[in-house]
Amino acid sequence: MSAVTLLVLVIGLVALVAGAEALVRGASRLAARTGMSSVVIGLTVVAFGTSAPELAVSVGDTLRGGDEAGSIAIGNVVGSNIANILLVLGLAAAVGGSLFVAQRIVRLDVPIMIGASVLLLLFVLNERLGRLEGVVLVTALVVYITWTVISATRSTSPSVTAEYDEALDPERLAESPVIIDVGYLVAGLAMLVVGSQALVGSASDIAAELGVSDLVIGLTVVAIGTSLPEVATSVLAAMRGERDLAVGNAIGSNLFNLLAVLGITAIVSPNAIPVAASAVQVDIPVMVAVAVACLPIFANGHVLNRWEGIVFLGLYAAYLGWLLLDANEHDVRDSYGSVMMFFVVPIVALTIVVLWARGRSSESATVDV
Repeated sequence: MSAVTLLVLVIGLVALVAGAEALVRGASRLAARTGMSSVVIGLTVVAFGTSAPELAVSVGDTLRGGDEAGSIAIGNVVGSNIANILLVLGLAAAVGGSLFVAQRIVRLDVPIMIGASVLLLLFVLNERLGRLEGVVLVTALVVYITWTVISATRSTSPSVTAEYDEALDPERLAESPVIIDVGYLVAGLAMLVVGSQALVGSASDIAAELGVSDLVIGLTVVAIGTSLPEVATSVLAAMRGERDLAVGNAIGSNLFNLLAVLGITAIVSPNAIPVAASAVQVDIPVMVAVAVACLPIFANGHVLNRWEGIVFLGLYAAYLGWLLLDANEHDVRDSYGSVMMFFVVPIVALTIVVLWARGRSSESATVDV
């Protein structure tokens, strides 16, 4: 693997992160000039901006052409969603302590994330993601955002509104010159385009040099790279005591990845996005399983404990181990898969069920009292 390829990869990642930051800053200031509230800006402009790196990479991958065009896009979204839960929340809980889970996340956002994950799996059973499926995903996104904004503006508590105002402060955002805001917006878009091209090109080169598929690189290098902002944000928030932000950021990012990133990518792609059989049989089901596992764990006292975060990290390491063995067609692969399927997975599933049952018992006892 050449040093130039690695350098281009790093430059691509830096450009994506910087581009997303500039895009959010410029778009937020321009939105504030229209009189849009801080809550609405946070739920729309900022949410889209944080998913901009994944969107830029995915669209750039499908437009590059070639037999494996779209493989990095699928791997990026699926790998990022797995990493956001197991890696990002695992690190945040392990380093910063227990994370608090809002009731809305348990009752609404996680079930929607599970539904979107299952919907994607159903869409790609024929090993392709077409424009019609993309339209369905984007339509679901519009409905979700519309409902979220309306409910937030009607029922958001004064304390939550104050937090958004403190973080965004529409009056302050609207004070900067328009030309500067437009400059941030244009510069952000330009860096996203350049960064995505650099990242996709270098990632494909790395895949070729290592003899693995673009899908594997998308699931690992690209997914972890585009998730680094979420890792930094969530870990720092947990260490500062803002333990209610990490879970919301991760779940929100996963929803936008599934509905916005894949939906828009499928719509603008010249052809249906091919989905590798291995992704349909292993990686996307793993993503669905991780999403389903969130519900009973988060519902258990509405807290993600430190030891559960450590378990998340262990599961993520096990998943990466499987990808490594499978990519190299190692002889241990079948034995490793058997151990995971018939030993580790049942134990984890049983633990989740026990946690959920205990959480339900505790809630019932509290109600009775």
